[in-house]
Amino acid sequence: MSARSLLLTVLGEYVLPQDEPAWTSTLLRVLGGLGVEEKAARQALSRTAADDWLAAERSGRRVRWALTPRGRELLSEGAQRIYAFGRDREPWDGRWVVLITSVPESRRELRHQLRTRLTWAGFGSPAPGVWVSPHASREAEAKQVVESLGLEAYSFNGPYAGIGAERTLVEQAWHLGELAGHYQDFIQRFAGMRPPPGEGILLAQIRLVHAWRHFPMLDPRLPLELLPPDWIGVRAANVFHDLHESWLTPARTHWMTL
Repeated sequence: MSARSLLLTVLGEYVLPQDEPAWTSTLLRVLGGLGVEEKAARQALSRTAADDWLAAERSGRRVRWALTPRGRELLSEGAQRIYAFGRDREPWDGRWVVLITSVPESRRELRHQLRTRLTWAGFGSPAPGVWVSPHASREAEAKQVVESLGLEAYSFNGPYAGIGAERTLVEQAWHLGELAGHYQDFIQRFAGMRPPPGEGILLAQIRLVHAWRHFPMLDPRLPLELLPPDWIGVRAANVFHDLHESWLTPARTHWMTL
């Protein structure tokens, strides 16, 4: 857990909903409670401000930090994905989108960008140069990705043709066993957790959200028809949403006290 990453979680959980600046001392105290040293926390604040996510406001000798329009926009987009993730899944119409594109091995940075952005859009790659998603509506998002990267690509949209098994395709594209292990770790860490009131519950809420925020990147939100029976991701989502709702009010109350 990097200082910058934890800071963004704190900003999204407490500063964004309140739409009020946060004092440097408050952010340093909370990050310190999460194990971040003061020097690293201050560097994270400076770098986040340099990226135009935060703006410093001086009040005498004290400083507080407000979200910039860019920071508010990006955190709002992330919050929408994080807090909605794992809720009710849309019915599946049985259609797939298949994207074919390739990047030369010599252009590793471009390959990394393509993989990162298509993965975030819910695509998996069962073979080199081939990307698939059971969410046909995401074809437009894939088109935007390849065009912004200046790549040539081709796409197909329709039902599975019947050669081979869909479940085999899913396992090759997304490696669900590894994902299930991450969900199991999440459940073991947080299910049944009863943090003490005040700062304890505030820090627990941050750790909960920080751990959960990675799953929209890891989990393509496949239709239940393509998942193993009693998929563990459903239980993990219930753990997250139940705990987050239970801790929300006392955690934000303590934040306002700080």
